[in-house]
This record gives sequence, C-alpha cells and structure tokens, in this order.
Amino acid sequence: MNSESMAVAEPMSLEQVLKTIPELQDQATLDGMSDLLIKVAPLIQGRRLHNIVDLLAATSDVIEMADEAMVEKLMALYENGVGGVWALSNALRYASAQAARDETPPTIWQSLRRLNKDEDARRGLSMAINLAAELGRQSRAANGPMPED
Repeated sequence: MNSESMAVAEPMSLEQVLKTIPELQDQATLDGMSDLLIKVAPLIQGRRLHNIVDLLAATSDVIEMADEAMVEKLMALYENGVGGVWALSNALRYASAQAARDETPPTIWQSLRRLNKDEDARRGLSMAINLAAELGRQSRAANGPMPED
C-alpha cells in the first residue's frame, strides 16, 4: 500500500460542504436549515438532542420486534385493562348511587348484619382480603434478602 491510500482525508469545512452539495445551493433550503438550527440549538447545547435520538432508536427497535404475536398480546392486555377499569368504574358508580339513596347511613352493626346476610358482599370482602394478602406477599418478597447467584 502506498502512503497516499493510507492518508486520512482532511475534514471539509462547512463552507466547502455548502459548495459541494447542490441541494444546499437553494436559498429556501438554506433559510429552512437556518430556522431549524435556531430551534435545535438549545437541544444541542444542552445535550438533550441525544435523548431524542435514543428515543427514536428505541422506537425503531420496538417496531422491528413487533411481530403479529406481540401485537396480539398487547391488544389482549389493552382490552383486559380497559374492561377491568370499566367494570370497576361501574361498580363504584353503582355503590355510590346506592349509598346516596340512604337518608342516614347505616350503623356499623347494621352494615355487619347486612354483610352477614349478603353472599355477594361476603364474596367481595373475601376478594379484598385475598388481594391484600397477595399484595403483602409480594411486598415481603420484593423487600426480602436477594438470593445468591
């Protein structure tokens, strides 16, 4: 190999780049570039443009990974989430309307007697207790000692 092929090309100045690219000879293009640079300058100076580039790269990775099975799983997750929120919202609205119909709220003993007689209320209380137990189990597991590798 000769020394000419080993030589590193000298970087071009901005003025040389502007002269060699035909698209940059158009004044409208230069005006647009100037406006864009004015808007992007704070992002570049604050090194926040890096975050935007990283976000675009991550979005591109997700798009490449998104096969039909993944999209179907995400759709099912979305439908289950929306359905759960809708059911919870309806239950809260119904319970609130029932409570608002009472002129005076029942005493604790009246509520407990009703709870004892109402199978659905007992089932709901059982579900709430099971949920609290599961949250407690997960909390204990999350804050416990880390297992050895």
